[in-house]
Formats: sequence, C-alpha cells, structure tokens
Amino acid sequence: MAAPPKVADPGRRAAVLESALLTFARHGYRKTSMEEVARAARISRPGLYFLFDSKEVLFRAAVTRALENDLAAAERILADTGRPVRERLVDAFDQWAGRYVGPLGRDVPSVIEQNPDLLGAIVETAPKRFEELVTAAIAAASGRASAIGVAQTLISASVGLKHQVETREAYRARFATAVGLLVA
Repeated sequence: MAAPPKVADPGRRAAVLESALLTFARHGYRKTSMEEVARAARISRPGLYFLFDSKEVLFRAAVTRALENDLAAAERILADTGRPVRERLVDAFDQWAGRYVGPLGRDVPSVIEQNPDLLGAIVETAPKRFEELVTAAIAAASGRASAIGVAQTLISASVGLKHQVETREAYRARFATAVGLLVA
C-alpha cells in the first residue's frame, strides 16, 4: 500500500510564497534562483522543491496568491456598507495598489508585466474583477450611470500615482483627493 502524499503546512507555504514574491521583485524572474528563494524563506532547497516543482510553478503560485489575497481584501473592504464609500474606495485601492508603492513595490508589477506568459489568465481576470468591485461599490452608493467611467478614472489615477509617489502614505493622501473629486 502506497503512503499518502505529504501535505505542506499551509502557514509555511504562505510564508514561502511571500518570500518568493519579494525575491522575484528584488531580482526579477530570470535572475532569481530557487536557492535565493530558499534562503529568503529560511527553508532548504530540497524543501522548496518539495513544495514547488519548478521556479515557474513557484512564481505563478506567488503572484496568484498575492492577487487573490488583494482581491479578497478589496472585496471585504468595499462590501462594508456601514462606512462611507469614499473611505472604502481609498482603503480598497490602498490594498490593491498602495501596498506596492515605493522602490521594491514598483518591481512587483514590473516582474508581473514582463512575464505574463508564465502567469496565465489571472493577469487579466484579477484587474477586471477589481474594476467590477469598484464599479459596483460606486453604483450602489451613488446610483449614477457614470459608475463605470468613475471607476476607470480612479484606476487610471491609481496607476499614475504609483509611479509618482515614494511612499504608501503619499499614495493614500493623493488618492483620497482623487476620490473626493470624483465620488459624490
């Protein structure tokens, strides 16, 4: 009788994925080795290969986890109708984009953009889902027919701000101004 397959500790796996994302962001996909990820995650290289068959599988899992976690957090924030829509929008965008502001943060989206073939459909589906969530929150709060345009404009403002500011705090402050101008 065959032994059941080993199952990795979910907390350990999550920690390895977070370390991997930061390592890929710091060095880029091509220059990152499994040895560097293992060292950053404080795990042996064989232990890393136990969890992930290849660098490509690890990269895909790290980015997918980050996007899914960001989307889930944004969805929870936007669903909290007990708070004003302006506050919810600032917090949701901060979770989706603001946490990637700064020198290291700029590298995460860059690595994703440079390697879309490694990631599959999530590179397109996650941003579309975020736009849908933002549009629905705006429409529910204002009932305006222009919710799609406002959501798209906020997304464009967010993208621009990520490249103009140096800190997450500056991103939040300037994005709050944009929300105040666009959302009644």
